Amino acid sequence: MSDSPPASPAPAPPPADASRERIIAAATSLFADHGYDGTSTRRIAAEAGLNMATVAYHVGGKPDLYREVMLRAHLAEQRVLTDALAAFRELAPTDPAAAVTGLVDRYLDFCLDQPHIPALWMRRWLSDAAEFADLEAAYARPLVDAVRDTVREAVPSAGAGSAEPADVEMTVWTVLWSTHGFCRSGIRAEVPRFRAHLRALVLRELGIAAPRPRDRERG
Repeated sequence: MSDSPPASPAPAPPPADASRERIIAAATSLFADHGYDGTSTRRIAAEAGLNMATVAYHVGGKPDLYREVMLRAHLAEQRVLTDALAAFRELAPTDPAAAVTGLVDRYLDFCLDQPHIPALWMRRWLSDAAEFADLEAAYARPLVDAVRDTVREAVPSAGAGSAEPADVEMTVWTVLWSTHGFCRSGIRAEVPRFRAHLRALVLRELGIAAPRPRDRERG
């Protein structure tokens, strides 16, 4: 009779949903850093610590995985903007300047907290994943329209005192482009300075007076 200890059982494979989340997390990071075109399925599998067959089983091909990553990014952005717009509507009738700067702050904070989302969209703007041209219309456009329409409705006097009416939609796009660029820039540590600049820019574009002194400073 052998005195050898019994062999240890092989470790159980991770649950299916845990494997899927590992794959999606790895793909999100790689798509943000290298783009869809610069990321292979093999690299995603290696980053997730799984083989390619497992990746294919849980998420399908690279196009399916990219759509899942972009959908999750969109849903996260949608949740934040839905809450931010609700707060904006409540405050705008009595203090439009504070409402506008609060909305700007919420979006900036979201992008700083979720830097992969600005990175994913900036990759697309650099002609990455050109075969997914429908994503802008499905994801970016509805959110821009929602912010534009809410600002127009809640602050109908925006730009009323200026020579030309405010272009609310272009102001929304400017915030989006500027914030995404800042979050990927070499001056990302200058958050208070950029926040103050972005607030002032939006208030100026909308023709709204600056908020009361107690509302101006935020870290």
